[in-house]
Amino acid sequence: MKIPTISGIIDRRMLVNFTVDADIASLIVPSPFKPKLVEGKAIAGICLIRLKQVRPKGLPAFVGIGSENGAHRIAVEWMEDGELKEGVYIPRRDTSSLFNTIAGGRVFPGKHYHAKFDVQENGIDYHVAFNSSDGTIISVDARVTDSFDPTSIFKDLETASDFFKAGSLSYSPNNNKYDGLLLNTYKWEVKPLEVSKVISSYFENEQIFPKGSVHFDNALLMTNIAHEWSSVADKSCY
Repeated sequence: MKIPTISGIIDRRMLVNFTVDADIASLIVPSPFKPKLVEGKAIAGICLIRLKQVRPKGLPAFVGIGSENGAHRIAVEWMEDGELKEGVYIPRRDTSSLFNTIAGGRVFPGKHYHAKFDVQENGIDYHVAFNSSDGTIISVDARVTDSFDPTSIFKDLETASDFFKAGSLSYSPNNNKYDGLLLNTYKWEVKPLEVSKVISSYFENEQIFPKGSVHFDNALLMTNIAHEWSSVADKSCY
């Protein structure tokens, strides 16, 4: 799938991250991808992102559109031309935009489920939730903090930041291929979040993640980030 380069602003991006038993993650991640491990654990999560001024690069900002979006992600790596690559595999995407829902898999990479979002935020406290068309629900309550979660599998905020910055290349399933998309941010700055509540019917589905195989790890926040999305070559399903 080839789309023009898209410009916009990441108004708010929450990365709510989990550890997953490696053998379970391996069942979810398709070939040619493999889970990228940290201390023997796979790293999965939910990206809750509000975009604004999204438009083809070169057009003025006022023609851009905005939307709330959610993506379930698993950090992966794979061999390509004899070189180890890394990024994220995105098994599902959800959006507030009817246009994105219709265009997903046709114009935009991957199928998009239409979801109703409930967002309340004041720059310190954040509540982001959605109820999707197939019944998938997410609800996160978090507060900006100065301290990175000391129980995280990552030793500090810088280590976590570097790990997720490396996941700028994503692939989403689309029939017999995986649509590729590259995120380029003009700056990369994350803040730690203290999460008081997290609900994910996807990660709590014991048919996918058996009881005890997935655990909340940490959460990060990005705000007001200029960015571009661009296509990369699709991958065929093996």
